[in-house]
Amino acid sequence: MNPTALVAIVFAPMTSLQSYVCGQWTAGSGDPVALHDPSTEAIIGDVRPGGVDFAATVAHARTVGGPALRALTFQQRGQILKGLSKVIHEHRDELIEIAGRNGGNTRGDAKFDLDGASGTLAYYAHLSKELPETPWLTDGAGTQLGRTARFWSEHVMLPRPGVALHINAFNFPAWGMGEKLACSILAGMPVVSKAGTASGMLAWRVSQLLVASGLLPEGSFQFLAGSVAKMVDHMQAMDVVAFTGSARTGARIRSNPACIENSVRVNIEADSINSAVLGPDCDIDDDTFTQFITNLHQDITQKAGQKCTAVRRILVPKDKLDDFKEQLIDRLESTRIGNALDGDSRMGPVASKAQLDDVRGGIETLQAECDTVIGGPEAMDRPGYFVKPTLLQARDNDAAILHKLEVFGPCATILPYDGKAETAIDLINRGGGCLVASAYSDDKKWLRELVTGIAPWHGRVWVGSEKTMGHALGPGAVLPGSIHGGPGRAGGGEELGGLRGLTPYLQRTAVQGDRAIVGRNFGVEE
Repeated sequence: MNPTALVAIVFAPMTSLQSYVCGQWTAGSGDPVALHDPSTEAIIGDVRPGGVDFAATVAHARTVGGPALRALTFQQRGQILKGLSKVIHEHRDELIEIAGRNGGNTRGDAKFDLDGASGTLAYYAHLSKELPETPWLTDGAGTQLGRTARFWSEHVMLPRPGVALHINAFNFPAWGMGEKLACSILAGMPVVSKAGTASGMLAWRVSQLLVASGLLPEGSFQFLAGSVAKMVDHMQAMDVVAFTGSARTGARIRSNPACIENSVRVNIEADSINSAVLGPDCDIDDDTFTQFITNLHQDITQKAGQKCTAVRRILVPKDKLDDFKEQLIDRLESTRIGNALDGDSRMGPVASKAQLDDVRGGIETLQAECDTVIGGPEAMDRPGYFVKPTLLQARDNDAAILHKLEVFGPCATILPYDGKAETAIDLINRGGGCLVASAYSDDKKWLRELVTGIAPWHGRVWVGSEKTMGHALGPGAVLPGSIHGGPGRAGGGEELGGLRGLTPYLQRTAVQGDRAIVGRNFGVEE
């Protein structure tokens, strides 16, 4: 495939995205859904929801892709991931432009997405080197079951002989695809990957490159540009659905009759009203305070606030409030907002008109319970789906809407508090289950109380202190060595976390019998 020719096709007027199923690229059918340049509102293409035979697609994955992947060792599958990582990195500049044109991503935002994808694929390629040559992984030490060691048990994990349906969100079209793909392919399970519609051009182009590389066995990777709702009806007992998006859509997937009847594994990463809390020991001149301001500014403006890990509630001790607001306001006011393809822009638009309306409406709802510190829902004097960076301050921290409504855009709300860990714990946990909370303090006792109080309600707790200054990526970065997911309203799912990320795609089985047979064949002999 000629990359230059493909770029010309992508940027041609009214490009209709295609799906890659059953070994070929297939045009969609039905009424088109327009794709826009969010910076200009110009229509640059469309997605047509029909045209895919779902039964044939999943059958192709199960009967062709699955056996081909399972015939490879973990190391061989890791080499595939290493090659895919290189493909994305080699086409980085081209993909950055597509991310700006269709997703409204600034150059920095696009790099964040693309490097996250290639980096995660490379990480799992490296992990494969540690895995055995056997088709299974041994899970933990063996266990004596009887009076003597003659009766023995080993737990093994083998690839599930089904298909992994990956339903990805619009905000990270490359990274979201890459993180799910890395774990599934390394585990030995074929993938059908569905792109978020609004930013579908980037996922489509990445898929073209992955397919054209020839690295993936036939049937091990298929791509859907259009609707995937009816494909869930075809899920069977050995299949897995991994979804990133709204809690409402996640609930519909979970309650699908096929998923219920067949006990299909459903892994969901959904809404999250994440928090950041400043400890009472931090002063304005401290490195810890500086990290707090820097990370908040990044969370509000990066990807125009369209990150599932972005901070929505900011807890600040009342006696630090004025200094905090002065510094953050200065950062937000100095942020250059503009066309994503303009190299000077540091914040672009939100991804779509629907997203714009949703964010503006959400800000208006919060304003009923909050004072506006900076920004607001008012339209900006320019074309495109732009929203002002918005900082609100709660009048009453107990207002339920503060802990229920996630505005998925460049908006966060300050909750002034008394500095006590117990107060912060109560407020943070009202989010009902979140992906990540961040705490900034050098007081070990205060941190210990806070972290142990909020950890059960979070998939990840990020701690900023004097010694992490300049040595840690902010809490908004999803790193493959740690789990990504959260309990409660965050969906209850888990992704990544090193080899833990393979777990949804493997079946754990206890093998019992004579230790001389079971232990020698399936155990880790010392």
